Amino acid sequence: MIDFDLTEEQAMIRESLRGFAAEVLAPQARAIDEAGEMPAEVIQAGWELGLIAASIPEEYGGAGGDRSCMTNAVILEALGGGCASQGAAIMAPLQVVNALIDFGTAEQKAEHLPKFAGNDPVAASLALQEGQFGFSAEKLRTTAKRSGNGFVLNGEKRLVPFGDRATHFLVLAQEGDGAVQAYIVPRDTKGLTVAAESGSMGLKPLPQSKVTLDNVELPGSARLGGDAGIDALKLVNQARIGACALAVGLARQATDFAIPYAKERVAFGEPIGKKQSIAFMLADMHIECEAMRWMVWKAASLLEHDDPGAAKAVVLAQDFVRRKSIKIADDALQIFGGHGFIRDLPLEMWLRNARTLTVLDGPVSV
Repeated sequence: MIDFDLTEEQAMIRESLRGFAAEVLAPQARAIDEAGEMPAEVIQAGWELGLIAASIPEEYGGAGGDRSCMTNAVILEALGGGCASQGAAIMAPLQVVNALIDFGTAEQKAEHLPKFAGNDPVAASLALQEGQFGFSAEKLRTTAKRSGNGFVLNGEKRLVPFGDRATHFLVLAQEGDGAVQAYIVPRDTKGLTVAAESGSMGLKPLPQSKVTLDNVELPGSARLGGDAGIDALKLVNQARIGACALAVGLARQATDFAIPYAKERVAFGEPIGKKQSIAFMLADMHIECEAMRWMVWKAASLLEHDDPGAAKAVVLAQDFVRRKSIKIADDALQIFGGHGFIRDLPLEMWLRNARTLTVLDGPVSV
């Protein structure tokens, strides 16, 4: 029997985080966006929820919960329904934690996972994105060449979340044989430099950096997974679905915001929601939110179970979410007319955030 319901635990997590997103994240989203900075209080509040340590095994100080891509997709959608920027900031360290759990050697797990199980937030970043036109996560310009028992990394990474404070970077690079692998690079490694990005159109409060690697020498133990390496496509697909889950939450937020307004705004003697053009638009927005959610859940579930069809499901979900999340944010703005374009309301912010989420392969993962 096929069951499309969330587990009892997942449903409880979603309900709890939707409340947190509505009561804590949403009310301060505009002020944080205007300031262009992520308050430390947001990171601390998110850390105290235990979302990062939840799937870290007990032997490393974590809660010992199941490592579940599906549960993380539910979490990201719930947080994205309050504020995509704050949701991304809270969950950013999970990219490194997930990669360590999925691919790390016993020694790498023992060294790094306990750092994320304490009471104080720890920043660590996945350095994936690059600046070249036609960027493809499957074919990177950042290179890793063997040198003795170690590696030498060269390249430039862009839009690295929390690069300004990360203690370690998980850098994806192309090895000589063409395979993409990941390397754990401490911040103080010689040849690594970090510079602040000038900012992006959306997710403005999320600090992002340019990371340059100039003949960065690393020991062999820095290669995630050791000799076995990683499944780079799986790691990248987890990041892609993470961004999609945030975008679904944002789209739901925009839809839920537009519906009451359409019922209350009277024009030409009746609520605009009774006009077919508006009613059909709202119906499409609701349908597309549901469709996006199911596509993201399917992809996350297949990733979780290492299903051979996961890559295809991710591509389909990413394409659909990228198109529809922007359309929904724009449709919500159009329903509000001129009011949607001014900063008194969050609609233009949501549209900017939706656009930014569609061009990144991160900055979160499931």
